[in-house]
Amino acid sequence: MMLDNFYISRRPALRPLSALLLGLVLLAATPFAQAGDRLLATGGVMQLEGNGGGGLTPWALIAGLGTDHQIGATSACTRIKPSDFTLDLCGIAVGFYNRFELSFAQQRFDLGTTVPGETISQRIVGLKVRVLGDAVYDQDRWWPQVSVGLQYKKNQDFGFVPQLIGARDDHSIDWYANATKVWLAGPFSRTFLANLTLRATKANQLGILGFGGDRNDSYRIEPEVSLAAFLSDFVVAGVEYRKKPDNLSAFKEDDFKDLFVAWIPTKYLSVTGAFVDLGNIADKDNQRGWYLSLQGSF
Repeated sequence: MMLDNFYISRRPALRPLSALLLGLVLLAATPFAQAGDRLLATGGVMQLEGNGGGGLTPWALIAGLGTDHQIGATSACTRIKPSDFTLDLCGIAVGFYNRFELSFAQQRFDLGTTVPGETISQRIVGLKVRVLGDAVYDQDRWWPQVSVGLQYKKNQDFGFVPQLIGARDDHSIDWYANATKVWLAGPFSRTFLANLTLRATKANQLGILGFGGDRNDSYRIEPEVSLAAFLSDFVVAGVEYRKKPDNLSAFKEDDFKDLFVAWIPTKYLSVTGAFVDLGNIADKDNQRGWYLSLQGSF
């Protein structure tokens, strides 16, 4: 069955949301927004579904730079460009008293040569709660910071490609728990971060190809791992791995991997670049390419 024989309704580009979020990013780079008092990079970057964390996976850290007595926020726009597709994301996450995080993100996936000129959009609303521990290690605080969260995902174009290839639902909730620890004086006198996330999900390609499928329509628990190190006071490098379910017989789904570098000229502004390996997506193998994200935090 030729996918290009079908029509998907065109949706406006992310321009209004992008403009708003870019404005927030720029605001975060000004003295007027410098309210957060947490340490550099302890809000992480905005990951693919809008939560604070790494690029591919959420961390237990709460978005923004607010302390236990402050409200902080993060806004970001991201583009991922593997070989044959493009994924754009804009989102905002608000952290309340370093305890709760609320987030909203809009994804737009360009179908490339698979269906030229067409896109699939998805909206994601997230909630994260810090339940115990502290991210920064010392002799009295050796437990990791542990959080639990959810991501409600709504595919806005389910009736086109996702349903045709066997996806069961246009919406679902990902549930996750994660643990994050930061060592300020780690090996080689560098700051190191480690994160483990366990996610219960039915999403196909993050939900862009719907949820559940003919091979499996139940939740799977999948691990996600991040390791990062400060190479200097303003540069962070690391690796991420995200295991994913394979619910559809129409197309194979592979795990995600990346190598990233984040430049943080001030703790209120960061630019992250990465090499990503997304494996097989839809009818295209070996989807490797670049990731670029601009983020503001306060």
